[in-house]
Amino acid sequence: MAAPHYSELQALTGHKRAVAAVKWSPDGKWLASASADMSARIWSTKGWTCRHILLGHSQGLSDITFSKDSAYVATASDDRTIKLWEVSTGKLLKTMRGHANFVFCVDFNPAGNLLASGSFDESLRVWDVKKGACLKVLPAHSDPVSGVQFNCDGTLIVSGSHDGLCRIWDTATGQCLKTLIDDDSPPVSAVRFSPNGRFVLASLLDGTHRLWNYHKGKCLRTYRGHLNNKFCCVGDISISGVHMVVSGSEDGKIYMWDLQTKNVLQVLEGHSDVVLGVSAHPTLEMLASCGTDKDMKSIRIWLNMQVQEADAPSEAVPLPSGAEAIKAEAARAPAAAPLTHTGADSQSNDKLASVK
Repeated sequence: MAAPHYSELQALTGHKRAVAAVKWSPDGKWLASASADMSARIWSTKGWTCRHILLGHSQGLSDITFSKDSAYVATASDDRTIKLWEVSTGKLLKTMRGHANFVFCVDFNPAGNLLASGSFDESLRVWDVKKGACLKVLPAHSDPVSGVQFNCDGTLIVSGSHDGLCRIWDTATGQCLKTLIDDDSPPVSAVRFSPNGRFVLASLLDGTHRLWNYHKGKCLRTYRGHLNNKFCCVGDISISGVHMVVSGSEDGKIYMWDLQTKNVLQVLEGHSDVVLGVSAHPTLEMLASCGTDKDMKSIRIWLNMQVQEADAPSEAVPLPSGAEAIKAEAARAPAAAPLTHTGADSQSNDKLASVK
């Protein structure tokens, strides 16, 4: 497969302050953005027009997420609330209250009936979307919870925190199944599962992203080269073409690493300040990025100009059931808590299984 060559396709303007997060809808038709200007926006990928401006929060937003059917978005705000919106109309449907401090991250489960949120109050909460009610409060960490995501079948939740820990939770019981910890344990700024739910990518405030096999509690890859020691620069995994880890950086650039070799494939320039968020399109070789650009061109769309239609997608690996797989692994392994990894990249010469 040809090496990627991404170029800027479009700059989106409208937000009045920094944009903290951008996310593609699962159907690829929409892009959502969340900003410190107290608003979120829904953008159509046809013409890159802003379809809805979501107003209602009283403080800045830190995160936004789509439901699996692309019909709803949820927003997380410094006003300590989570709001649920309808994508087609931009209508506010519900406001969820309960966190005692800034809500920093939020994610829908695949079924769309649950939300998970992380907060500066150090807790992880699970919410009933239909009722707008909190189902579980997990005392997850000893510092702000900076990242949260469900796995592909919704049985697990991963959380990351400034306390340096990533934890895997059983969605149904709220039990902590695994704790991922490295020797140095720098603050975690974001976490996400790989698309097939087999791995966890942690973005850290030591200028690295680490890919974990969380079943074994082992760090498989460390990606370096970008600058990140102050802001939460979120990483993502792109599987539409060459399998890559992509990330923003405090030097205003976007870095793209080969998932297997860890080599830097390309560095994108265009932003004028810190790049906070990068999101890989679900089906196209396209990226969205956002940041703190002073010129208000804080959202940018990037397209791989080397796309070859003849490239066929590789066969996807069958998805394991998250909670059952991790419990089976734990049953086979000797008891150890937390699981400690003593050397980054201990498996760096091993080829990873597919992340699709």
